[in-house]
Amino acid sequence: MSADDRPALGEFDRPLRAQFEGFLDEQRAGLHDCLDGLTEEQARRSLVPSRTTLLGLVKHATFVERVWFDEAITGRSRAELGIAASPDESFELEDDDTVDRVRAAYRAACAASRAAAAPLGIDDLVTGNRRGPLPLRWVYLHMLRELAQHCGHADILREQVLAGQELR
Repeated sequence: MSADDRPALGEFDRPLRAQFEGFLDEQRAGLHDCLDGLTEEQARRSLVPSRTTLLGLVKHATFVERVWFDEAITGRSRAELGIAASPDESFELEDDDTVDRVRAAYRAACAASRAAAAPLGIDDLVTGNRRGPLPLRWVYLHMLRELAQHCGHADILREQVLAGQELR
């Protein structure tokens, strides 16, 4: 670990919840920023057999935020929330899904997630998820895993998209 990679002095002393939220926000920013400087075509470019595209990853992350910080906390159904019924469907891009619109929806979902979790304690149970009651701590850990995985996907896809641009 280089000096640049080490947490700032006092970072280890922050309360656990603040550490979770800090790491979550880093992953959220990574997904949001994977679209920086890309054209609409580049953001939609399909490079793998699945529906995974850079724009689709950010749209899916919006879905995930809504599932874990709205559905799981409020108990409202996905239909009530106006989101896809399944994770696979959440990658589907519509004609009006532009970089600006998808990013704005993602920023709004992240802000709503922070607000929904704010009154809860780290060990408070959220009861609206299909798995049954889960502590907020578990939701944070699950979200960290999910977002980190998708940030890795985004890094590779972005590298491929930009390399393809240079090869032309």
